[in-house]
Amino acid sequence: MFDIQEIRSQFSILDREVNGKPLVYLDNAATSQKPNSVLEVCHAYYTELNANVHRGIHTLSQLATEEMELSRRKIQKFINAEHDFEVIFTKGTTEGLNLIAYILTQKLQKDDEIIISYLEHHSNIVPWQMLCERTGAKLRVIPIDENGILQMDHFDQLLSEKTKVVSVNQVSNALGIVNPIEEIIAKTRKNTDAYVVIDGAQSAPHFNIDVQKMDCDFFVFSGHKMYAPMGTGILYGKREILEALPPFHGGGEMIATCSFEGTTYAGLPFKYEAGTPNVGGNIALGAAVDFMHKIGHTHIQNHENALLEYAQRQLLEIDGIKIYGEKANRTGVVSFNLEGVGIASDVGMILDKMGIAVRTGHHCTQPIMNFFNIAGTVRASFAVYNTFEEIDALVEGVKKAQRMLS
Repeated sequence: MFDIQEIRSQFSILDREVNGKPLVYLDNAATSQKPNSVLEVCHAYYTELNANVHRGIHTLSQLATEEMELSRRKIQKFINAEHDFEVIFTKGTTEGLNLIAYILTQKLQKDDEIIISYLEHHSNIVPWQMLCERTGAKLRVIPIDENGILQMDHFDQLLSEKTKVVSVNQVSNALGIVNPIEEIIAKTRKNTDAYVVIDGAQSAPHFNIDVQKMDCDFFVFSGHKMYAPMGTGILYGKREILEALPPFHGGGEMIATCSFEGTTYAGLPFKYEAGTPNVGGNIALGAAVDFMHKIGHTHIQNHENALLEYAQRQLLEIDGIKIYGEKANRTGVVSFNLEGVGIASDVGMILDKMGIAVRTGHHCTQPIMNFFNIAGTVRASFAVYNTFEEIDALVEGVKKAQRMLS
């Protein structure tokens, strides 16, 4: 059974007050709160197991290695990767995307093309622009319509023999729009031999992920948006692709042999995990996966979708509100502005005084904001521990902000 109060009881931070009001935390697309089970795993690592991994024969090193590799296998199952060594630990989605853009440098040349979409986070724009600067490749962008929905007929026109990379997010962080990645991948496979990269930062916390069924070449996501510590993340890549491409960082752990005459590289996954990893965080990422599995993906998705539907319905009763992507298929996010209120951050500050945490601004998606000719939005984003009563508090807070700012 889905017991929201039992779930909330696992998050100690939800008991605190902000500005004398009970905390209503609706900034989950930026980062989620962490359950006690995850925090306890972090604490246990540093108080009972603290040692470097893969490098020691002593007991603590061996135990820490076992726990981190167990976490890797949990994540393999979480995304249904074929092999555990296709799961690479990173600092987060941004590092994963930069890693991919770097190791693909030798695969692109002048006038090759990279396709992204108008809905991308800056982290899925800038690394590709940098790759274009290195290689002379060209960046192409799938446009959106007035509802924020990708214009797939334009994508058909963009695909060509010049297309070498297609990189899109599964869910927009700014608008919550769910993109048709199955269609994007199928069309890419049919018409090109391009690499397909999926940014799963906003989908992994909400959906059941199956990278084999998806048939993407790379899938990246962050731990801190799905109940794990900051500084954790995953890059999934198909075995044959990762084995064929060069390393990202050089240093300890990623070598097989090293001499002044030359170096040979370790096998997967260590080839892409140079240096001391975030051992405690990586172990805790496995604990976050356990937390989500215990609740169940279906329960999580159903609850969050119900919150979104309720929030949109209640907010639309406010005169002068504009919800971006209102008619699109969305998850986890409602992004809006109030007519006559010029600065979204003013709304956010009033909500904060009421203990309500939302995000305001451009959400690292300036092209989206430019498309809608706005500076930013107020974004409320949901997690499994949020309640309908918190949505009611948000709506009352928006009404108060409207009265004060109009």
